[in-house]
Amino acid sequence: MVAKINADACTSCGSCIGECPACAISLNDNDVSFVVEDKCNDCGVCLYVCVHGAITIV
Repeated sequence: MVAKINADACTSCGSCIGECPACAISLNDNDVSFVVEDKCNDCGVCLYVCVHGAITIV
């Protein structure tokens, strides 16, 4: 399982980027967060810091 970010719900606030202990979240060229799947360790921290509900674990 890995975190997925809904680009339509992401506001590019960056809160998930700073909190990810695996450094698995970055911004793409459109300033939307995305998960580097090979780095994601399925910890779920990003779920709790995203106030917009844009992140799920699938």
